[in-house]
Amino acid sequence: MMALNRYRLKHLKQSGHRGARKASRMLDRTDRLISLILIGNNLVNIAAASLATAIAVRLYGDAGYFIATAVLTIVILIFAEVTPKTFAALYPEKVAFPAAYVLQPLQAIFYPLVCITNFITNKIIKSLGGNPQYIKNDELSFEEMRVLVQESGGQIPKKRRGMLMNILDLENVVVNDIMIPRNEIYSIDVNDDAHELLDKIRASEYTHIPLFRDELDDLVGILHLRQTSRFLGPSQLETSADKVILDKRAMIESAREPYFIPEGTPLHTQLFNFQREKRRIGIVVDEYGVVLGLVTIEDILEEIVGDYTTNFTEQFADITHLEDDSFVITGSATIRDINRQLDWNLPTQGAKTLNGLILEQLEAFPDAGGVSLALDNYRFEILDVQDNMISSVRSQKMSISDTTREAH
Repeated sequence: MMALNRYRLKHLKQSGHRGARKASRMLDRTDRLISLILIGNNLVNIAAASLATAIAVRLYGDAGYFIATAVLTIVILIFAEVTPKTFAALYPEKVAFPAAYVLQPLQAIFYPLVCITNFITNKIIKSLGGNPQYIKNDELSFEEMRVLVQESGGQIPKKRRGMLMNILDLENVVVNDIMIPRNEIYSIDVNDDAHELLDKIRASEYTHIPLFRDELDDLVGILHLRQTSRFLGPSQLETSADKVILDKRAMIESAREPYFIPEGTPLHTQLFNFQREKRRIGIVVDEYGVVLGLVTIEDILEEIVGDYTTNFTEQFADITHLEDDSFVITGSATIRDINRQLDWNLPTQGAKTLNGLILEQLEAFPDAGGVSLALDNYRFEILDVQDNMISSVRSQKMSISDTTREAH
């Protein structure tokens, strides 16, 4: 009864299994169940010992005490304790469900004795500082759920197990970990002339474009490209670019008010916020209102199901595999993407990009070429530095783990 899987028991109970219902009802009062089983167990064992001793003494005299003790110990140990309890522990459902049909009427018969026993034991437990009314919480923590999913084996396909694990990991991931950084946001300055605006709209690979005045922190709104018919004149159909009519005022009015996300917002919270606000894109800002990056609902969904983008030109563009099993990685590549694509285990606490991780370790801006860094069992060689950023790094996982960090 105690070895039953409580979650499978609940499932069988909800499915209408009669044995599961009876077993679950008895397990609701574990103290009464234990009292009943031990009362019956001790009655049988004591009665068997008394009867065996009486028979052995009559047959062998005083030596019968020792004979009865030795024989009955072996018999009870093998046939009444180890064998049945081991079998029941291995196949709890085969034993517990039929046993519930027997234990339930026995509980009614021995109810007065069970109540007296529980009353006395509860008093003793209280005197020892315990709480006899304590009910074990069967709710699983996140870590226990992770173990449960990992140990499911073939019961859940590997891909679905990965999705479940990713859902559980949303609790520990924030928007800063997956956002498109400020310097990579494709945006439009509404103060540009009409021809430049039209060229940027035509060149855009995205359906949502942030609009700003002079600097990105002064956001005007988020423009959806399906609204282009509202601010492009009919002459846009002409082949000559000189005849294109773009109404800036109408374009700004067509843009939706920007939706801001505080930095550090957990992904599971932001997913529900997107759903509640009926939004697909948000601007991540710090405590001073400075734009840090951009997050879309697709970015969060990709954290669950994996990459499903159809833009193959950008997919894996940050990582280039070389013949010597090393990799050229752009400095703007996020640590999470590197770990996911290369199955590495770079630290994700602190810096979010490879550039940030290396600068965090070096504590200075390196010169391009001739600078390398060993972090755990990963080696990084800086290839190029541009605009105070490490733009490319040659990386390799070393065969022998090196737990010391060294910079040359």
